[in-house]
Amino acid sequence: MTETAITGVPPEEAPEDSAFTTVPRWTPHPVPGTAEYAGTVLPDRLTAALRTRAEEFGVPVAAVLLAAHAKVLSALSGDAEVTTGYPAPGARRPTALRLTVGPGTWRRLVEDARRALLLPTEGRADGLPDVVFDPSGEGRAPDGTALCVSVSEDDPRVLRLRHRTDVLDGAAAARIGGYHLRALERIATAPGEHHERRTLLSAEEIRFQTEELVGPARPLPDRRFHELFEERARERPDAVAAERRGTRWTYRELNERANRLARALLSEGLEPEDVVAVVTGRTLHWMAAVIGVLKAGGTYLPVDPGYPPGRIAAMLTRADCALVLTEPDASRNLDRALDTRPGTRTLLVPDVAEGTARADDPGVPVAADRLAYVYFTSGSTGEPKGALCEHAGMLNHLLAKVDDLGIGEGDVVAQTASQCFDISLWQLLAGPLAGGRTLLVGQEAVLDADRFLDTVADGRVTVLQVVPSYLDVLLSALERAPRRLPDLRRVSVTGEALRKGLVRRWFAALPAVPLVNAYGLTETSDDTNHEVLTGVPDGDRIPLGRPVANVRVYVVDDDLVPVPLGAPGAVVFSGVCVGRGYVNDPERTRDCYLPDPYHPGQRLYRGGDFGRWLPGGKLEYHGRRDAQVKIRGFRVEIGEVENALLRLPGVHDGAVVVTGEETHARQLVAFCTGPRPQAEDVLLRRLGELLPAYMVPSSAHWRQTLPLTPNGKTDRAALGALARNLGRSDGGRDAPRTPGERRLATAWAHVLGLPDDGIGRQDDFFDLGGTSLSAVRLAVVLDRAVSPRDLTARPVLADLAALIDERARRTPAGPETTRTAAPPTTP
Repeated sequence: MTETAITGVPPEEAPEDSAFTTVPRWTPHPVPGTAEYAGTVLPDRLTAALRTRAEEFGVPVAAVLLAAHAKVLSALSGDAEVTTGYPAPGARRPTALRLTVGPGTWRRLVEDARRALLLPTEGRADGLPDVVFDPSGEGRAPDGTALCVSVSEDDPRVLRLRHRTDVLDGAAAARIGGYHLRALERIATAPGEHHERRTLLSAEEIRFQTEELVGPARPLPDRRFHELFEERARERPDAVAAERRGTRWTYRELNERANRLARALLSEGLEPEDVVAVVTGRTLHWMAAVIGVLKAGGTYLPVDPGYPPGRIAAMLTRADCALVLTEPDASRNLDRALDTRPGTRTLLVPDVAEGTARADDPGVPVAADRLAYVYFTSGSTGEPKGALCEHAGMLNHLLAKVDDLGIGEGDVVAQTASQCFDISLWQLLAGPLAGGRTLLVGQEAVLDADRFLDTVADGRVTVLQVVPSYLDVLLSALERAPRRLPDLRRVSVTGEALRKGLVRRWFAALPAVPLVNAYGLTETSDDTNHEVLTGVPDGDRIPLGRPVANVRVYVVDDDLVPVPLGAPGAVVFSGVCVGRGYVNDPERTRDCYLPDPYHPGQRLYRGGDFGRWLPGGKLEYHGRRDAQVKIRGFRVEIGEVENALLRLPGVHDGAVVVTGEETHARQLVAFCTGPRPQAEDVLLRRLGELLPAYMVPSSAHWRQTLPLTPNGKTDRAALGALARNLGRSDGGRDAPRTPGERRLATAWAHVLGLPDDGIGRQDDFFDLGGTSLSAVRLAVVLDRAVSPRDLTARPVLADLAALIDERARRTPAGPETTRTAAPPTTP
């Protein structure tokens, strides 16, 4: 096991960019001023024991006190490398004491603290310290210090914590004092113990985090989704349950079709929890198939008909799937995949659903802990993994959506997501569960922002969920051509971090429509947290909200022990939401699905997300653990740099990528968007005002937009390639020649986030990083002079420009349709 590292660094060896450690802000009601907490009293036996240990180790008492303080700072910051201010005798300002609190014994930590005291790094840390440790007991710290911890090494009886009241409240100061006391007690009583094996939190704080910071308890009905849907079908058989492209199915019609499919599956010998793949488009028959699988007691596996044959075959094989529900001519890829699985049986959904077989409810008993579905997600190893979720978790999530999105009778829920994206399931089923209606929005409408908004308005959609990147597209369309959406009552966003600038634009456009920030994982039955926003919140990050009913969320360290309130840690989940594991993948299941140490008999899921608790019991997302990088030996969270970038005036969106190998050549490169170009030196100077020098990117580049993946998320791979290629010239590029080509090149540059002179007339839109979503953006920018389908057919700039020019010649108003609009501005 690695011991604690050497700590105090001579000034000549100290990094030029060393930064002071900060404490997490924790006060529900920040007010200017300072306060002192002096309630941490060291018993006489403890002070005597500390003096004895100091003599035994051959160190001053101050080193013992500093070791405890460093351990507390490490727990509060979530970082093994800590730097605290220290008012050394004769120093002009607090010096920097640096320690690395790695695995090791308390004694080793004390010895390292002694070396740090001998070799402080005066004048080599950025700015004033956030925290000062004063072993003189006088509480010497500069004005503006967030926290000063003082205790007299000559008479260590009382630990005094002077703190800014806009940073910490009294309860937080008391907790921090308690952490110091417990660390000192362990040094006194068990100096040979490894300090990382013992928490500093009190039993009461652990109880609070694992019992109070949880979703409200709510009894689930002792029925499954499909049984509740059957009740709705009996109550309102002639009400519309689902609609697509003008075709409507009532509750009776949908229920009867699902019943025929369920009975057909049972006739094929379907056993409980057998996996049934549904390989269809997002049609009404898809909806009937999903409900039919659930009614028959099977496990629903969505498969996109457009997936490559090898991927389809791999999914069917991994899931032990022997039954497939599909449509005629749904996919040649499916046919090729099935050639490798001769035992797999196929049923055609329309033939069964529209047949004359019995259509009454099959009445198959399905327990709450039975499997409901398996969704395949990408794995870090490159091989997809199938997350198994149970009926109770699925129903709990559906009811949370019904409650927090206010879905009831008469409401219309838009179904927009791909069937292989887990949010598609609640979009499909929540409306009928609550007595409302599902509107299946065709992909051709999703790929045309104006048509999508027309569909939402004409379909009287009341509830909608999209990813933030697509919401940005919709807002751009609304800002260019404002229109009323009179029935829309609530919009949810999920899938990626919600930026404050986007929230501000949303409420400027539709101030009366709440925005719900939803967060969760496929492995946790989809969303576990909801934050209902009715306006732009304070702070730089948008909170994820509180856990939904029957869900427990913990923020923990590597040993699943809760970290101090407000400190960063791994976000893990427990409760009914946690699925069963990964299908036929015991190794990855063992790594991620663990027993809940605080609620015996419950499963706990540990993924790769990390965050922290906010006062008031809301969760704040900090990113993925794998988003950490080292720059010149310093650990940097990309999310922290991005957060600072988003705080700059005039920045709408931003991303930071890393270039170079794991050497001193590694650099951060920032990209940002906004209403007008930003000079690089201005961006870097302003970032330098918010971040330590080692966290400031080496370069910053303004773009009209950031490239996006097909799922609407920021395409970091494309940005990485762009960062590596910046500055390269391409003298051989054939520049646009005609006015139409030049106008189109400008529009491409706007959509793809490229320089205006970086696009040639023979360039392919998709080779430059274009996606289906950026094609929608282009259609908006060009005021629908072209459609995404046109772009797919003619992806080369010269060819597409010729098409636009030809249409302009045939239409008197044609030239106006090719104008390139400016990027949307932030209200």
